[in-house]
Amino acid sequence: MRKKLVEQAFRAEAGALGAALAGLDAGEWARPTRCEPWTVVELLAHVRVAVGRVEAMLAEPEPEPEPEQAEVTAVGYYRPDERFDAATNRARIALARDTAGGDSDPVAAFERTWHAVAARFEGEAEARVVRTRHGDPMLLTEFMITRVVESAVHGLDLADALDRPAWLTDRASDVLEELLLTDVDGASVRAALGWDRATLLRKATGRAELDAAERAEVARAGITWLTLG
Repeated sequence: MRKKLVEQAFRAEAGALGAALAGLDAGEWARPTRCEPWTVVELLAHVRVAVGRVEAMLAEPEPEPEPEQAEVTAVGYYRPDERFDAATNRARIALARDTAGGDSDPVAAFERTWHAVAARFEGEAEARVVRTRHGDPMLLTEFMITRVVESAVHGLDLADALDRPAWLTDRASDVLEELLLTDVDGASVRAALGWDRATLLRKATGRAELDAAERAEVARAGITWLTLG
């Protein structure tokens, strides 16, 4: 059941992202984003690269240890280590820029990638383990949660860069609120603070500042702070 919910969240959020960016003009693709130094087209390329890693991982034999021993979770994946250091970030920036430079139709390239990944994920077993490029053995479902994170969080970055309302989907929000909130459900936190779902995700990922009252409420809620590049 969990795998199916993650698959639905990924399909919903990736689909919303592709639809939102269809038809952008050259000036919109060149807009800066908060993820400096990336432009809109480069940030979309980064998301496509991040999503596309699933196909390469599934092309490899299933790693040892056995699935029940794959202890790195989606939260653990975002731990502060060399995966977010300066050298890795430089390589991440360069790869996205190179990828964007080779895209004649950025949205079509993203659509092909996410549809292929969704199909592969759907066909895999619940217990399927993969090894990430950082060496983590993870349940595929846990890794796919990180792809929902990438699609949703950078979707907010892209919406803000384009001065558009957020297109964050409820299915993705359900998965991410479960990831980020350890002691309470997202609806109660949002109700207490008067936030919508996009605001909760912005606040929880450092894309919007917290005031004193908000800091007290999120401390009570037990938000998990992810390390993001």
